[in-house]
Formats: sequence, C-alpha cells, structure tokens
Amino acid sequence: MVSNDFSSDRKRSNRKKMSSKIVIAGGFGAGKTTLVRSVSEIPPVTTEAIMTEASIGHDDTSVTPDKTTTTVAMDFGRITIDDELVMYMFGTPGQARFWFMWDDLVRGAVGAVVVVDCRRLADSFDAVDYFETNKRIPYIVALNRFEDRLDYTAEQVREALEVSPEVPIIDFDARQRLSGGEVLKTLLRYALEHNRVGEPVS
Repeated sequence: MVSNDFSSDRKRSNRKKMSSKIVIAGGFGAGKTTLVRSVSEIPPVTTEAIMTEASIGHDDTSVTPDKTTTTVAMDFGRITIDDELVMYMFGTPGQARFWFMWDDLVRGAVGAVVVVDCRRLADSFDAVDYFETNKRIPYIVALNRFEDRLDYTAEQVREALEVSPEVPIIDFDARQRLSGGEVLKTLLRYALEHNRVGEPVS
C-alpha cells in the first residue's frame, strides 16, 4: 500500500512547473544588481564592467563614491516561489545610453520592480515613466534603504515621480534576501490582481 505522504510527493513532482519573467529596473546605482544577487538561488549572471573615464559626465557617483562597476547589458537570476512557480529575474542597465535594450528585456514579463534610491529621485523618473507609459506591464516601486534610512516617505516619492495611485510603493533593503523576497511577493500579488482586473468580461 502506498503511503499518503509518498502519493502526495508524487503528485507534486508530476505537476508542471510554471515559469515567469520579471524585470528589475531603476536608475544608475539604485541597487538592482544587489537585489538580484541577494534573492537569486543560483549564482547570478551579471554583466558588470569596471567604470572608466568614459563614464565621466554620464554616471553620477557623487552619492555612491565607492561604486566602481556598472551593469552594461543585464543581470539574471532565478528564484523558486513554490512547487509550481519559478521566477526569472532580468535586471536592466540604469543609464540612458542603454535604454534601447529595455523593450527586448521587458518583452514577455509578467511585471517589473522599479528600484529607487531616495537620495537621487530624479535618476528613477525615466524608469517610472517607461512603465507608466507601457500600461500592459504592471510594476511596483521599491525604495532601497541606504544606510537603513529613507529621505522621503512613500507618498512624497509617489508625488515626485508621478506614480499612479494604484501602484504599490514599499521600502526594503536590497542586501537582505528576506527583504528582497517581500518585494517580489508584492509584485506577484499586484501583477495577479492587475491581470484579473484587465481580463475581458464574457
């Protein structure tokens, strides 16, 4: 006689795993690569390059003087949510000169996270504007706590970046796996709700 535990395990193993793609976007040095690294269950694939003199005048490091590398293509990571769902994370480069890649990176994504450094709100405006304009992709805003503090409240950020009222804004620490995991869970819940609302009425 087959035990109930074994039978349950077999049913779980026979379930077809679903995969979803999410995009991690935001301004230069906001913490996108750090978020992917902290939550990925596999060694993340990064395309970071040493910053050179060519970055002068393009990449503002005034509040991140210790930053010596920058993403030049994308970051990639994976996290298993449960027995049936695996999420693949694609981190975008933050600088304007790489935005031509964004349309390809977001294609097929179920949602996006815009990571914001509150010390440099203006650097995140273009990322927010991209997803505000592209209404097909639900997104949330995640305020990265640098030195465990935020310079603005969520509502102040919403007003400054002109984020739609329904878009969730949460704060987190990109270095902490559990904190980053809460960001992804918030995005999943919002994306599911967004898709339900957008379904045609039969």
